[in-house]
Amino acid sequence: MSILSTSLSRIKESPTIAITQKARLLKESGREVIALASGEPDFDTPDNIKSAAIKAIRDGQTKYTTVDGTPELKKAVIKKFKRENNLNFDLDNITVGTGGKQVIYNSIIATINPGDEVIIPAPYWVSYPDIVLLAGGTPKFVECDEQSNFKISPEQLDKSITKNTKWFILNSPGNPTGMCYSRSELNELAVILKKYQHVNILSDDIYEHIYYQEKNKNDSKFISILEIENSLKDRTLIVNGVSKSYAMTGWRIGYGAGPKNLIKAIQKIQSQSTTNPSSISQAAAVEALNGDQSFINPRALEFKKRRDFVVNAFNNIKGLTCVNPQGAFYVFPNCKKLMFKKTLSGQIIKDDTDFATFLLEETGVAIVQGSAFGLEGYFRVSYATSMQILEKALLKIKSFCESLK
Repeated sequence: MSILSTSLSRIKESPTIAITQKARLLKESGREVIALASGEPDFDTPDNIKSAAIKAIRDGQTKYTTVDGTPELKKAVIKKFKRENNLNFDLDNITVGTGGKQVIYNSIIATINPGDEVIIPAPYWVSYPDIVLLAGGTPKFVECDEQSNFKISPEQLDKSITKNTKWFILNSPGNPTGMCYSRSELNELAVILKKYQHVNILSDDIYEHIYYQEKNKNDSKFISILEIENSLKDRTLIVNGVSKSYAMTGWRIGYGAGPKNLIKAIQKIQSQSTTNPSSISQAAAVEALNGDQSFINPRALEFKKRRDFVVNAFNNIKGLTCVNPQGAFYVFPNCKKLMFKKTLSGQIIKDDTDFATFLLEETGVAIVQGSAFGLEGYFRVSYATSMQILEKALLKIKSFCESLK
């Protein structure tokens, strides 16, 4: 008799973690490896945030806190939503978890019953469907092609909703594509969502501050769906965190804002799993949200420079094309024209997984195949690294692609 739960068979290891681990093993064997697979900013956590953590340690803030976040951090989150998104929340609308992923996990576990469906536009962040499956729900994928800039249309959303739909997941700026929904696009989606009172919205805004202000565009800043349609507030959970915007991935602090009954249910789940997030990390997150914000735009501009370089480089490699994203720090190039070509070692590229595998083995450049995100024939590259490393990686990718027969 197997000791393992049958629910475990529904899910798989995170592909991004798997490729990162494979790259790490190659590096440990002595190979030069350039990792473009992980979604982690290369910037350091700002000094004022580090100092706040050190002060918290010295002041003895090393004990258990409230299960789902200290009052100080919840108040900082409330201020952030008012200041940046013109949204009003109370303390019991806010939950704090060990990263945004835990907030998403808790919300799905707390709400899904067998037979419930969750609409997930594809390509998607790799963990969405597996969390739904682990909860006993059914992911309902809606393929969003390159022609639509990988974004779900109101018509697609309308057709996908059934009486069993529990959640619709909206991620903007998105992972893996970096695409952002405009004000008009969000308005069109909100019109559909207003028709279906039983559908809840999970708005994953973790890349909010990595948003590129393009010239001659109406949308000069990130906008939340609740800023478009506040009547959705009683069935919307906004998930955010300090990992990406503040370069605090290892600190593990995410937060959510939503209806009080949902927040209470999330608290119950968390009380039986991790309990409170790190007290030290919470103190640092208070400073992150309340303190100096002046570094955010310059870092976004640096990411934009890298994006411009990477998109241009990919569009100048034979067999690859790449659309221009408006946010996050990923690109999602199309590699379909390279299928069934041979590598110098004679291996045939049958799909995007082969492409990623052979590229890593032959050049030491680690990327993630598009099929891991629900769309075959693409791959994701994270440009959250230095220009020097990106230039070197793109030369290797170009050489590999142009060597294919």
